[in-house]
Amino acid sequence: MSIIVDKNTKVVIQGITGREGQFHARQMIEYGTNVVAGVTPGKGGQKMDDVPVFNTVAEAVKETGANASMVLVPAAFATDACLEAVDAGCKVVVLITEGIPQQDMIEVYHTCKEAGVTLIGPNCPGIISPGQCKIGILPQDIFVEGPVGVVSRSGTLTYEVVDGLTRKGVGQSTCIGVGGDPIIGTTFKDVLVDFDNDPETKAVVLIGEIGGLDEQDAAEIIKDLKTPVFAFIGGRTAPPGKRMGHAGAIVSGKGSTADAKMEAFRAVGVPVADTIGELVDMAVASV
Repeated sequence: MSIIVDKNTKVVIQGITGREGQFHARQMIEYGTNVVAGVTPGKGGQKMDDVPVFNTVAEAVKETGANASMVLVPAAFATDACLEAVDAGCKVVVLITEGIPQQDMIEVYHTCKEAGVTLIGPNCPGIISPGQCKIGILPQDIFVEGPVGVVSRSGTLTYEVVDGLTRKGVGQSTCIGVGGDPIIGTTFKDVLVDFDNDPETKAVVLIGEIGGLDEQDAAEIIKDLKTPVFAFIGGRTAPPGKRMGHAGAIVSGKGSTADAKMEAFRAVGVPVADTIGELVDMAVASV
């Protein structure tokens, strides 16, 4: 089974005619994702391979029934692209773009919440339900179907964990990169609840990092979940006040340190691995 996206998800790609848009659209289609449309203003009526291109998301939704959007446009246009997708009726918006001003993300965040839209990102690799649907830029060859859910703030660490699981013969139900910015749509807490409601997800791997309080928020609900969670926190040696990789990965207070996050998880019985290899072994042993 899967969460958020599956084989019935119909995807429109905003920015499909750009270099990155074309490349990732072809990867998604090759994987089996139901990419039904693309949107590039001024290029309506064209095609990207066999995918029809429209001037607006509203036209694409009306003609194809698209219910999910991948936003892969420059940061200057990403806010409007997200709002357009929501206005057109898309129920899932995967925002890959990085470098979006936080003031803009406040508007996008609240608009999505009010409309009941699942926003993943920004600055994220996307989501994949192995064997069913991929929306994003994840390296699809390492994923296989199975019982472990994966949620992460780091794209690279996601790939390392998934590769380790797959090499040990354990597949994944859904993998989600929530993004590394200070303001994101879907949080750890949201994903953990969804995984807990999925009967085929038998364990969850959570990959956090320094910055913010998302991990502590997740820890608060874990004691009420039935699905076991295993965690890893990146950035343990990061000095205070220095951003490490992601815009949101910065120690700005005692609660945002790696030690504080690990302590919060351990306090509710969540095993915290010291290495990615150990994290993989924990998940494998649990299923």
